[in-house]
Amino acid sequence: MSIFPFIETEVSQATAAPDCPVEGPLAGLTLAIKDNFDLKGVVTGCGHPLWKAAHLPATRNAAVVDAMIAAGARPVGKTHMDELAYSLMGENAHYGTPLNPAAPDRVPGGSSSGSASAVAQGLADIGLGTDTGGSVRIPASFCGLWGWRPSHGLLSAEGLQALAADYDVPGLLTRDGATLLRAARVLLLSAETFAPRFLAPSDIWNQVPAATADILRPLLPACDPTPLFEPEIIGRLQPVFGIVQGAQVAATFGDWIREKTPAFGPGVRERFEGAIALDPAAIAQARDERARISRHVREVLGKDGVLLLPTAPGAAPLLNTTGAEMDRYRNTALRLLSIAGHAGLPQLSVPAAKIDGAPLGLSLIGPAESDLALIEIAMTRFETGTW
Repeated sequence: MSIFPFIETEVSQATAAPDCPVEGPLAGLTLAIKDNFDLKGVVTGCGHPLWKAAHLPATRNAAVVDAMIAAGARPVGKTHMDELAYSLMGENAHYGTPLNPAAPDRVPGGSSSGSASAVAQGLADIGLGTDTGGSVRIPASFCGLWGWRPSHGLLSAEGLQALAADYDVPGLLTRDGATLLRAARVLLLSAETFAPRFLAPSDIWNQVPAATADILRPLLPACDPTPLFEPEIIGRLQPVFGIVQGAQVAATFGDWIREKTPAFGPGVRERFEGAIALDPAAIAQARDERARISRHVREVLGKDGVLLLPTAPGAAPLLNTTGAEMDRYRNTALRLLSIAGHAGLPQLSVPAAKIDGAPLGLSLIGPAESDLALIEIAMTRFETGTW
């Protein structure tokens, strides 16, 4: 059974937003806040009851929350998330699974599950989430939303509980591009637009099932299909991400896990165990590989390249999908999602199509700090009916 997307709705304007203006670029819009961001007067629970019980209410807002409140957005609640943000599907063993209103028999995606669910249900206009390995982009694809993973380091992470700081970014979910652009302009300085050089590398598109590619390919503009990587690199994208991320996860939460021995749900438990047990030599090798991948992707894109690729392998998995089937889906998704993460680049997922009656996102990855231009490019394509 699906649950209400908010874990905390007692968000008093007296404590959370005493200076929320009645005018401003985001006035009239409501904001759902993922439960790993600090909100003054509310405990930052991070999707785990034991973590929540061990912490006091925040004494100030996260920097991104403050910026949006100052622009007029009104916070309406803290939202459910996957345990400590270390998952991708939106199922939480302690609290349950928020509704995916676009496909009620399927997962909403995570770890920003509650923020995506709230926006997709019309309970908030903007969902504030985080994205380490795909935690904004996957819920966007699954729930039929616009989802923005910013360039790494472009938005402040102050007041955000880290998972793996070298990949973590705050991100946004909205029902339409105009609202996303409106919010992004609050958080970023203006940027020059550019004429995009579209790329749809054949090696990346070959990672998804033919049914997914067949639905999305006709929506693309003229693109260069040249493979992005040497053949041996494709198979390393997800393992390298898992190791580099895992090492940082262990550094962030390892001591707390060893001391408190918290209970975790299936999949999450094994990931934490694997992260804590990583071999230092494997970590060093993966970090070197990540650096090479990052340099290569940035060189290919230059200042005007825009990668077009499926956000996810297909429709959201059905509720209660377990075992090998879920692992295959997750690993394929991470091969796609890790490209922007490895290179620290912005990625935008737009609701482009449907497959098996459920939403399917198409993604754009642009040069570093091209975030606003990337959103504007996607909006132009929508207006012209390209996708």
